[in-house]
Amino acid sequence: MVRYDLLVKNATLVMPYVGTVRADLATRDGRIAAIADEIPAAQADQVIDATGRLVFPAAVDAHYHLGIYRDLALDAAEETRSSLVGGVGTVLSYFRTGQHYLNRTGPYAEIFPQVLDAVAGHAWTDYGFHLAPMDTAQVGEVPSLVDDHGVSSFKYYMFYKGFNLSADSRDAKSFTMSDEYDLGHLYQLMEAVAATRREGRRVSLSLHCEQAELMRLFIDRVRAAGDPQTLKAYSDARPPLTEQVAIGEATTLARATGCPVNLLHLSSAAAIAAAAAAKADKSLDLRCEVTLHHLCLDHESLDRKGGLGAKVNPPIRAVSDTEALWAGVLDGTVDWVASDHACCMEEHKGDALWPALPGFGGTALLYPILLSEGMHKRGLSPQRVAELASANPARAYGLAGRKGSLMVGADADLAIVDPELEQEVTSDLLLSGQDHCPFEGHKVKGWPVATVVRGHVAYADGAVLGGPTGRFVSR
Repeated sequence: MVRYDLLVKNATLVMPYVGTVRADLATRDGRIAAIADEIPAAQADQVIDATGRLVFPAAVDAHYHLGIYRDLALDAAEETRSSLVGGVGTVLSYFRTGQHYLNRTGPYAEIFPQVLDAVAGHAWTDYGFHLAPMDTAQVGEVPSLVDDHGVSSFKYYMFYKGFNLSADSRDAKSFTMSDEYDLGHLYQLMEAVAATRREGRRVSLSLHCEQAELMRLFIDRVRAAGDPQTLKAYSDARPPLTEQVAIGEATTLARATGCPVNLLHLSSAAAIAAAAAAKADKSLDLRCEVTLHHLCLDHESLDRKGGLGAKVNPPIRAVSDTEALWAGVLDGTVDWVASDHACCMEEHKGDALWPALPGFGGTALLYPILLSEGMHKRGLSPQRVAELASANPARAYGLAGRKGSLMVGADADLAIVDPELEQEVTSDLLLSGQDHCPFEGHKVKGWPVATVVRGHVAYADGAVLGGPTGRFVSR
């Protein structure tokens, strides 16, 4: 008698906050329906033998940019397809008004439904959005965005008060299409987010921490000293001090307002130290994120190869910074790891540092990098890997109980991993629309061989299966 849609047999289940369990797992109607020592194969329509495999909750890639440089529908189709390669079942994408994205401003009550319409039917993973209120009127929309639109997280970009995205223009107002985008704006945004607090739900503000006035000084110094067109020069122009100072500003305002905050893509030893010091204050609801590229790439190695493909904000740092970030992962300062995926074609990088658009893809490497560099090389437990990639971002962003779990009743989002599979990273392997990859040539050990989204096997053995069935997740 068939009772289940999908049965994963002979698995080692990686349970966040628990450990590993040898068991069979069965799904029905898109949810995990049973976990047992033995479930007969005859009870399921489809069976996957997971002997020798680790089964993780599919990753929640909590830092993502759909449609920042390309059409939203196209990006949703090509980039969430790439997410499946990395064992990702849900992406949480940032969106704001102003230049890039839709290149317009206005009320989110009008714009956000258009964003959802553009993505619907194109995504391979489930998806949600963090929104950035860019002007005072949009700050006033925070309560309705939370209560009526299922958005539980917002964003403020600290360097936008003085620069555009590439840092080649100081005409910030025309870039943001906003009124006053300064610390006063941040303060009132924190007040609005804090006012939505209710028992049992976390509404939070995520922060890109770089201090604009210091950036101005250091950019001017780099350009006056010969203006080298290198990734090291970009790091020197936006040095770790700008992160450290911005973290101090942001956490001071968070204390004053009681706003839960997330420090995004910490990139340096100075930033992780400042975040750890702030986190010691238990009056703050503070979570910390690092990205794959800040953990694994350094400007010395990339500059030897040449090119500006790895220009990103904050910049790629030195080897000493990558090791400090790994230390933060190992000691628990870091709550989750994300990709900051932003498909950016090589033609938009060029060979001139300042106009080069920042960002690149990496979502296909989320579990592989954590397994290779974290578990195999640095001794992270599989449990901790599952928490960093999936359970902790799910908890932070209103998805606990649905995503980031292998418990019965949770969405049947699975990453079935061969921990011994070693592959060299190539652009073709990642199934992205992006035509280059800063991780190209890296040998990575530990790859998903199948990704399951709500009980549907969406990716297996290097290929996507069926069609895009991702849904918007209200948080």
